[in-house]
Amino acid sequence: MPGGRLTQQERRQIALGLADGLAYAEIARGLDRPTSTITREVMRNGGPTAYRADLAHRATEHRAHRRTQPAPRVAEAPPQAYGRDAEAVRAYEETFTTVMMASGMTTMTARVMACLTLTDSGSLTASELVQRLQVSPASISKAIAFLESQGFVRRERDERRRERYLVDDDIWFESMMASARSTAQIVETARQGVGVLGPGTPAATRLENVARFLDFVSEAITRAAEQAREILSTKPGTTSDGTTGPRSD
Repeated sequence: MPGGRLTQQERRQIALGLADGLAYAEIARGLDRPTSTITREVMRNGGPTAYRADLAHRATEHRAHRRTQPAPRVAEAPPQAYGRDAEAVRAYEETFTTVMMASGMTTMTARVMACLTLTDSGSLTASELVQRLQVSPASISKAIAFLESQGFVRRERDERRRERYLVDDDIWFESMMASARSTAQIVETARQGVGVLGPGTPAATRLENVARFLDFVSEAITRAAEQAREILSTKPGTTSDGTTGPRSD
């Protein structure tokens, strides 16, 4: 397996693979490189939708040149708990970030989401996020605002009156409910259009079909999310006959 830095030709092959919709692992096999190498390369240079081979190559050369110059000391990454492999955790965080981006998040929003989700406490301050991700406070603020609007993150103040951003067991439930509310707004707007365009006309019929479909989907999402939340929040307990069974707090 070749080592060392990626060549410009390898970066062009990565770009072609991304354009063809190949997974990182498939691109890595074609280059005889570790998947983590390809993941880091793409995420460090704009992500799967913005990766450009020539720009990535120049950026890498620039970073290599900067490393030869004296630089101020930066904060080290926090040590890994529970005996985790730091390299494996770093690679997984990049994979998680990529999946979040594929779902529609911007690069920075996905990075913040991954950082919070993979922190054992599930809670970080803005300054801690800035330090961990090495980005500006404004970038963190913008990403947090989006995540809050989608129900992924909530905020609270700690004992030192600092704002902390949290993800917890309810984040996916809240996100699904936010999605259902957003879908319900589309349904309402579509049905308003039926009245404007005239019931029975082709355009109005199309909007009515959209409304009926999304109304069903919105209700199904809400019902499934509530049922899943109830099931997953039920803890094992002991029944009257001594066997183990579900119980709710």
